Amino acid sequence: MSNVYVFDHPLIQHKTAMIRKEETSVKDFRELVKEIAMLMGYEATRKLPLKEVEITTPICKTNVNMLDGEDIAIVPILRAGLGMVDGMLALVPNAKVGHIGLYRDPDTHEPVEYYCKLPNDIDKREIFVVDPMLATGGSAAAAIDFIKARGGKKIIFMCLIAAPEGIEVLQREHPDVDIFIAAKDEKLNEHAYIVPGLGDAGDRLYGTK
Repeated sequence: MSNVYVFDHPLIQHKTAMIRKEETSVKDFRELVKEIAMLMGYEATRKLPLKEVEITTPICKTNVNMLDGEDIAIVPILRAGLGMVDGMLALVPNAKVGHIGLYRDPDTHEPVEYYCKLPNDIDKREIFVVDPMLATGGSAAAAIDFIKARGGKKIIFMCLIAAPEGIEVLQREHPDVDIFIAAKDEKLNEHAYIVPGLGDAGDRLYGTK
């Protein structure tokens, strides 16, 4: 099954508490989401492959470890996932960025892809799928389905807030995908909102209702 990592770092806990607060402004919410994504990305990239290369310092030649090709892709699930991209790019500025847009069919309630643009070499990249909320797990699982259908193999999912129901679905549908979470919450309510959660992440990022 997927490995699930829930962060206990004090800075991540503090900043996650701040984005939960109803009175946090749009500006502060955006900045906090970016900062949390960067802190999470530091740990989520721990297993990136390294290679030994020879360099010359001002003193002498030496062998050092560097990223093996920096072949990384960041794929936000539109629209809220966009809020996490800049935090990840602060760590890996050479990463390519894809985009996946989904909506829920009103009759079948199944996720439907309306937009998908990925790097041509997605099959060769370490892929970080990002979305602030993991609620039912349907959108995350569908997005990863679409990436795999286009050749993606090495995939990590990152979110800020997750419900147990969403974690269970994502683990069941994609047991090969590691899941990184800033905070695991109590449950979903009758409207499929995470409790206690933080409301609608997209609306809070962009000031919409």
